[in-house]
Amino acid sequence: MRLSLSTNWFRSPDMEAAEIVDRALAMGFEELELGFATPQDVGEGFKRIAGRIRIGSVHAFCPIPLSAPVASPELYPLASLDPEERALARFHLLRSAKFAAEVGADAVVLHAGRVPLATLFHRDMGTDVLRGTLIDNSKDVNAKPYAKMLDKALAVRRKRGARLLDVFKKELEGVFPRLRELGVTLALENLPYLEGFPDEEEMLALLTEFGDAPLKAWFDTGHHRVREMHGWLRPAALDALEKTQKGGHVAGMHLNDVTDLYDDHFAPGFGKVDFAALAPLAKSVPHVVFEPKSHVDEPSLRKGIALIRKVFL
Repeated sequence: MRLSLSTNWFRSPDMEAAEIVDRALAMGFEELELGFATPQDVGEGFKRIAGRIRIGSVHAFCPIPLSAPVASPELYPLASLDPEERALARFHLLRSAKFAAEVGADAVVLHAGRVPLATLFHRDMGTDVLRGTLIDNSKDVNAKPYAKMLDKALAVRRKRGARLLDVFKKELEGVFPRLRELGVTLALENLPYLEGFPDEEEMLALLTEFGDAPLKAWFDTGHHRVREMHGWLRPAALDALEKTQKGGHVAGMHLNDVTDLYDDHFAPGFGKVDFAALAPLAKSVPHVVFEPKSHVDEPSLRKGIALIRKVFL
């Protein structure tokens, strides 16, 4: 197992590719994921020093598109009912895939999109509202006010997700030929909000339908923990997740820890994720990527590395 580090941890705009590689190697990493916060010039730098360290994965959209106001993995949703949004997402996804091939990466991680949960005729039942209700009820997922609201939200989410799934399948069919040419797999990440698409059941449906396509899942430990703490993982979702993982459909993992109901991206060991329980999955995937936010200092990251080496290796 090679341990990888997301370059999003290096948020200094003045840091060059060579310096990033040197620091990653000094901490014992054998691989990098080029994050969605990678500037254009740094991306070009990684091309020039190809071979210094393996680049395993690229997180769309990377490098940062020139037209983008900010660096974000959700600039352009490929899973959208808006055809103009999908067209932009398709263009920038394939641009990221081309870049991945140029630096030797075999996977592009994507936040596919969100299922809208608010309309003029429905009370907003999105993540923020659900979380507020959960907090108001002592974070008890079985409290009646929260459970009632969640049941309604899941019903709306299921119905609207089915419609988005049909649209998304057509988009995937359009990008698969180019991904095959490039030798790059599209890895769809689980997301830390109820609106996040695809959810566990939708993910399995996609992987089952497109069994021979360059498509896999990407498992984020912190995102999963957030979903778990909110009570979103009903038995059907857990069953779908187990089938996805045991079926060899996971391209990689993001390792990050969370302390509460939020996606904090702490170093492993500084939150409530049970990493020991994830060891079998980690041993079965090609890419195991630390993805701490830039506020995590190096001593904390090194402690996280030591923990992961203990429980995974």
